[in-house]
Amino acid sequence: MSHDADDLSQFSMMDLFRMEAEGQSQQLTDGLLALERKSGSNGTVESLMRAAHSIKGAAAIVGLDVVVQLAHAMEDVFVAAQNGLLLTPANIDTLLADVDIIMQISAQTEGGVAGWLAANGARIGELAAATGAIRDGEAAAAVPAPAAVVAAPAAAPQPASLATLLAQDPDEEAREIAAAMAAMAQLEQERAPAPAPATGAPDDSGEPPPAPGPARGPAQAQNFDRLLALASESRINAHQMQPFIASLQRFKRNQGLLFQALEQLNEAVLASGDAGLIDKAMTAVQKAHPLKQFMLEHLADIESYERRLLVVSDNLVDEVLALRMRPFRDGVQAFPRMVRDLARSLGKQAQLVISGEDTLVDRDILARIESPLNHILRNAVDHGVDSPDERRAAGKPALATITLDARHRAGMLSIEISDDGRGVDLEQIRRKVVERKMASEAMAASLSAPELMEFLFLPAFSLKETTSAISGRGVGLDIVHQAIREQNGSVRMQSEPGHGLRTSITLPLTQSVVRSLVVDIQGEAYAVPIVKVERVLMVPQAEIHTLENKQFFDYGGEHLGLVSAAQVLELGQMAGAATDLPVLVIGSAQRRFALVVDAIRGEQSLAVQALDRMFGKIQDVSSAALLDDGSPVLILDVADLLVSIDKLLGEGSLHQLARENASERQKVKRVLVVDDSLTVREMERKLLQARGYRVDIAIDGIDGWNVVRSGEYDLVITDVDMPRMDGIELVALIKKDVHLHQLPVMIVSYKDRPEDRARGMAAGADYYLTKGSFHDETLLDAVFELIGDAAT
Repeated sequence: MSHDADDLSQFSMMDLFRMEAEGQSQQLTDGLLALERKSGSNGTVESLMRAAHSIKGAAAIVGLDVVVQLAHAMEDVFVAAQNGLLLTPANIDTLLADVDIIMQISAQTEGGVAGWLAANGARIGELAAATGAIRDGEAAAAVPAPAAVVAAPAAAPQPASLATLLAQDPDEEAREIAAAMAAMAQLEQERAPAPAPATGAPDDSGEPPPAPGPARGPAQAQNFDRLLALASESRINAHQMQPFIASLQRFKRNQGLLFQALEQLNEAVLASGDAGLIDKAMTAVQKAHPLKQFMLEHLADIESYERRLLVVSDNLVDEVLALRMRPFRDGVQAFPRMVRDLARSLGKQAQLVISGEDTLVDRDILARIESPLNHILRNAVDHGVDSPDERRAAGKPALATITLDARHRAGMLSIEISDDGRGVDLEQIRRKVVERKMASEAMAASLSAPELMEFLFLPAFSLKETTSAISGRGVGLDIVHQAIREQNGSVRMQSEPGHGLRTSITLPLTQSVVRSLVVDIQGEAYAVPIVKVERVLMVPQAEIHTLENKQFFDYGGEHLGLVSAAQVLELGQMAGAATDLPVLVIGSAQRRFALVVDAIRGEQSLAVQALDRMFGKIQDVSSAALLDDGSPVLILDVADLLVSIDKLLGEGSLHQLARENASERQKVKRVLVVDDSLTVREMERKLLQARGYRVDIAIDGIDGWNVVRSGEYDLVITDVDMPRMDGIELVALIKKDVHLHQLPVMIVSYKDRPEDRARGMAAGADYYLTKGSFHDETLLDAVFELIGDAAT
């Protein structure tokens, strides 16, 4: 962890020691595991010595004698290792326990360290004795615990007295530390910082809290989101140059035609022989030529400017996103130790090999996948790794290897966890499925290997007969599946019995930008995270079949059900398609469906904008974004969509999406809503669309009059009080028009006086509804009374 001078000035000496201990302890852990795997070298031992020596020096500065003695004992062990001492796994256990104690001490507050040491003095003394025994090649029990280690200091020594002791030390580095301490003490006196407030009681859990550092708090998160929004807006503005340039290209073509006509006119004038006309024609041609050249030059400049603007805006978005990215190692550095310790507790031998440690991952995703990866690795050690005897009998080395690999593939983060253990018995899964009555014997027998592996992710499903502190309750992989799904990712498992298990996780590189498929549903754009889409297809009408009022088509030998996206989102009845149906295949295994949309626009990378918290969780919607043209789009929550589809299936209320005879398709009625209130017209539009009507909107009387003359409508719903032209005038114009006089018109107004109603009806309105008594069914009943059902 690196900090500049301005950052460090805000931390106390204990905070600085905690940072130092965190980095050096990780180096000690990695080095000790490398020595145990016999992959270490003299360089490894030397780096361990340096790490222990650095901790010793830092602990001396803050007056932690206990840590000084533990680090010194570890340093002695590493010197012995350089001289030929062979460290056994039991020795490694003791040294790793030393590291844990140092981390736990460093995690305490300045006011709480003395109490913590007093409570854990006996344990520390035993550990110090065991470490000394390693150095001396003796049993730990034969070495008495040093009193100086066991007894906790009443108070931390003052820097001056400690500096005096260090100054008398024959070690040159200790004298250098003393000089640094004196300078540091003087600096502390000059700054005189306020003491850091206590954060609570000492932590006896044994788990060190996060080290202090530049945490990303709410304010920083908001700043980042705002910065990303601005960067995305600049990219949108850059893309909006394209239609402007296209219009200039059209102007250039029209200008070329004009110049061509001018040349033809000039030739005709020359043929006429009229000197006066010839002179004027030549003047016109000469004045037109610079305009042509001006257009050519400036169009090239604008195109060059657009390219530069696009490059700069894209780079700006990339740089903002890079602020969030962290190397993969930051989230997995504790896993090798965890795998090693867990295997030893189970009487097994296992090592974790991590590749792709430099792969960059969004820091939020990295934090949220730490627990799922922990579950998978623990599961691999407990379920997959064989005992040393079993492995030798199978011709495998006693030491099992688990591999954790992270890579960028196709714009996504791909994580694979594989082991060389026993794998998963597919027949055992099949038996469990039948025992738990999840499927009949005949159905279970027909399940493929991928389908069987999906059962492992179900809640309370476990292959172990007994429970333990590690597994057997059937919750681990369920938690993994849920956590990965929440990150818009996917997880699948493959097993080769006797040879191991592979778990593949696919995640977006960042949650700030989502690669999405943009589709049209009921005339509006929606986005679906592309990682959630298995495939995009165009399904011919002839391949759609109906069984028990459900429509499906053949998808690789599977009957894949068709579901209207408009119905799932409660946007009304989808209009019948005359040609192929565009569908998105979503879900997996038994919950795979073909979601039918109006059209597929294409793929875009969208900068995610969180919805306002006042809306809460909107069903089937996860977030929002802006398309390249600046228009807003909702990003759909595929997990929610699957739940909504299950509900529709349970109710047996799926819409029919296709007709075998195209002539039988129904005509959907169109309604025009005219209102100057955004809230009112949107509410009316959604109500009518949910009932199946096609709805257009106009923002005032003039707009409504222009729209109603340009389309074929079955009903007009209008307000009264509107700018430019009120509803009464609009009704009068419609009823006087020779083509529109039979068009039904409904007035919806807050004015509920008898004279207002009479005025509206006198103008020719067919129905007058007051907003004071307005509610959903009142409007829909009135519409039905005037024009009937949405489709005929």
